Amino acid sequence: MAEATIENVSDTAFWVAHYRGVETRRPDALFRDPLAAVLAGDHGRRIAESMPRPFITSWVIAVRTRIIDELIQNAVAQGVDTVLNLGSGLDTRPYRMDLPASFNWIEADYPEMIGYKERHLTHETPRFKLRRVTADLADPAQRRDVLQSANAQASKMLVLTEGLVPYLSNDDVGALAGELHALPRAAYWIVDYFSPELLKYRERMLAGRTKNAPFKFDPGDWFRFFEQHGWRSRDVRYLSPESARLGRRIELPMLGRLAIAARWLLSSQERRIGSQKSAGYVLLEPVRKH
Repeated sequence: MAEATIENVSDTAFWVAHYRGVETRRPDALFRDPLAAVLAGDHGRRIAESMPRPFITSWVIAVRTRIIDELIQNAVAQGVDTVLNLGSGLDTRPYRMDLPASFNWIEADYPEMIGYKERHLTHETPRFKLRRVTADLADPAQRRDVLQSANAQASKMLVLTEGLVPYLSNDDVGALAGELHALPRAAYWIVDYFSPELLKYRERMLAGRTKNAPFKFDPGDWFRFFEQHGWRSRDVRYLSPESARLGRRIELPMLGRLAIAARWLLSSQERRIGSQKSAGYVLLEPVRKH
């Protein structure tokens, strides 16, 4: 088993920020995030260099960031006036997205992560209202305080948990879903989706490198899990078809392309469809009882 290169969940934020910086430098970038490389620094670069198959991670981060940007923009067009970004990591959307100046954006994360961002972005000006909150979101009391405060500030709120839910247990995600459902102004929730097959592939590919920050959320039937906790899918964006729409196919080495082509030819129609829907991002909306 490979030596772990990630010491905790917060390290994954540096890993992701590095690849947002990589994408930003491309002439055909799907988004521009000039602060990503500043925040990722050498720490993010070293983590990225220690991981296998960087072409996969680079592709995933590029497409996922663009998907979530679009989901946010669509929600704002539907009247959302507040985003609550739980486990915000090194996200810099308040500095790069074109949203109304009156828009409210709330970030919540560990004190160390919030402090790091504030030190490195002290001379940068967000494009709309930004408030940062320090909290251990694994602590139910602290989490409820964050949720209640954000709900009181919003008229119509979107909750963003990009890269957070996979690191929580099924019980923790169920508790979070219930708490969000109880908020009267929480209109939407953006959540990562991974199929059981992809979770197994990811574990094999990383081979212990993320053992200090493992994926825990594995409900089996992902959509049914959220339906049982009061949330239904409003918009589902799978990585593979979205990458085709955006003109950003995964840039595999020659042997990888040949292996995938052979696997595709030998797969059943059902398996081919499943592979196209193995990962994505879902905009959930609460099921309200009248």
